[in-house]
Amino acid sequence: MARTKDFDEDEVLKKAITLFWHKGYNGTSMQDLVDALGISRSSLYDTYDDKHTLFIKALDSYKRSAADKMQNIIDHSASAKDAIKLLLEMTTGDLIRDQQHKGCFLVNAAVEVAPHDKEVSNIICQNDQQIEGFFYDAIKKGQNSGEISNKQDARALARFIVNTVKGLRVSAKAVTDRGIFDDITKLTLSILD
Repeated sequence: MARTKDFDEDEVLKKAITLFWHKGYNGTSMQDLVDALGISRSSLYDTYDDKHTLFIKALDSYKRSAADKMQNIIDHSASAKDAIKLLLEMTTGDLIRDQQHKGCFLVNAAVEVAPHDKEVSNIICQNDQQIEGFFYDAIKKGQNSGEISNKQDARALARFIVNTVKGLRVSAKAVTDRGIFDDITKLTLSILD
């Protein structure tokens, strides 16, 4: 007879995200996880097998949550340009509010782990493609309505904006001046005219 879990897996994943985000994958020990997650080592191994499996689940959870937020903005924006502006402002706002300057969990994983881990690399690539798709759909919608110029290819614009978002997320690890982020957002939006 299988034992029932005496913990909330969603809560454990949230705590794991926080810990991995602060310490990185390599800087997080199994003892750190046991201490931070508030579950026994045996429960940790029974549920997640190992640190790597937990890290993958944490990345997936974070990716899904971020994608849901982005999709919600796109679905409820008055126009394509508004959607893109709100997505950029959400990114900037999240980064500016982070007093610990952690950057982005996925970008950090891309730098630290993805070059040496195919599974993490695949998650990062899927995330980039999904975000590119959000921006592409918004840009294409704006081009079709005449709100966004057709001078540039929609796919190329989407890739440019994704790269800009990644740059913002890396810069946020050291930069705290909101004016810098606002300038980058303003210039990025100007390429849509």
